[in-house]
Amino acid sequence: MTQSHPLEHTVRRFCYGSFVLVMLLLAGPLAISADDRGEEVIDATAMGTSTQMGRVISVKVIIKEFSTDDDRAILVDAFTHGQNEGLVNALTKMKSVGRIAITGTIGYDLSYIRLIPTPTGRKIRFVTNRDIKFGELYYNSQSKAYNLTAGEIEINDSDKDKSAGVLYPAAQLIINKDGQLEFQLRQNAWKLVNIIDWHKAGTNEQSR
Repeated sequence: MTQSHPLEHTVRRFCYGSFVLVMLLLAGPLAISADDRGEEVIDATAMGTSTQMGRVISVKVIIKEFSTDDDRAILVDAFTHGQNEGLVNALTKMKSVGRIAITGTIGYDLSYIRLIPTPTGRKIRFVTNRDIKFGELYYNSQSKAYNLTAGEIEINDSDKDKSAGVLYPAAQLIINKDGQLEFQLRQNAWKLVNIIDWHKAGTNEQSR
């Protein structure tokens, strides 16, 4: 049974190089086992943009450990050989390094979390397989193709009001007609504000 909805055809394109390529290829041996420290928690408010303007949800990111260079290499190789589905399959096989919970959901595991130091603090980037809902499977919805969730949180230690981020709830990677990689969204990106970094996530790694 197939049923389509106009909303599913609203796709937003983002340059692969602006986010995902940096996220997967960025060097930096910043990883530490969960055995060496406790969980770190970041809370944020997600605000809808464009057609979702006015919608507000809460987002909680729990970090158990940061991903390694080996993890990054696995994802790069997986996408190189299998594109979006290759990336999804590789993420499925990875152990959980954290968890994300969004208003209205019980939350799900994060397979890849990367820490990037910045002059004013740090960026935390994550990507994982999206939790496909029963209705999407039952109606064979086109939304099933957008089977990744990703995001970035930039923490500014000098000015907390400048901490911000972005959440891509439903996304996929494609190669467009020009041969370039694009990050496609089913709807629009969500702006992350009111960032609360409860445990100063990643500061232990930066001091090592």
